[in-house]
Amino acid sequence: MGNMVSFNRPDGQRVQGYLAEPAQAAGAPAIVVIQEWWGLNGQIRGVADRLALAGYVALVPDLYRGKLTVEAEEAHHLMSGLDFGDAASQDIRGAVQYLKTRSTKVGVTGFCMGGALTLLALSNVPELDAGVVWYGCPPLEYIDASKIKVPVQGHFGTQDQFFAIATIDELETTLKAAGVATDFHRYLAHHAFANETAVGPGRIPATQYDPVWAQQAWDRALRFFGRTLG
Repeated sequence: MGNMVSFNRPDGQRVQGYLAEPAQAAGAPAIVVIQEWWGLNGQIRGVADRLALAGYVALVPDLYRGKLTVEAEEAHHLMSGLDFGDAASQDIRGAVQYLKTRSTKVGVTGFCMGGALTLLALSNVPELDAGVVWYGCPPLEYIDASKIKVPVQGHFGTQDQFFAIATIDELETTLKAAGVATDFHRYLAHHAFANETAVGPGRIPATQYDPVWAQQAWDRALRFFGRTLG
């Protein structure tokens, strides 16, 4: 459905990304999709394709510059090597600026590591219009809530062993105190509950796909983007 494109970061460096477009791409709103720690794999391409089917132009920037893994240890290594500030203020902002040349409204969404980067992008990318965070959060001291001027929706699992729900409660309080329009949802679910590959013996421990919660969260996310991106 989609294809690889390249775009410029604000500093002029070129970045690759996976672009999925709806049947009616002209004038369609757009969404930057941020990968989990695995890289730009088939699953995250599928998220972009899903958004394209829902009428959005979707772009997944390749934050790992072509590297992919299915091993948790290597994923952790790749994620540890990623400069989050640079990814948010350069790669993701470049993707947003690229989409802004064709779409009036641009949102951002991300999962796990990408959820944390979504929150960082919301406070580092003034061109954004809305964000949806899926089960991820950076250390709270890295979020400048006063810089987030757009609505934020979040989907979190109460059983998440990577991002404690108490931290999410604190995040929600911080955002609301700063006047951010916040729409957080909690599910009786584990980490990666919306990742359809987090099933069976191959999944890493403490992750578990839940199709029922995933569908409900997706319904909410698409309604939210419909309202905020139009």
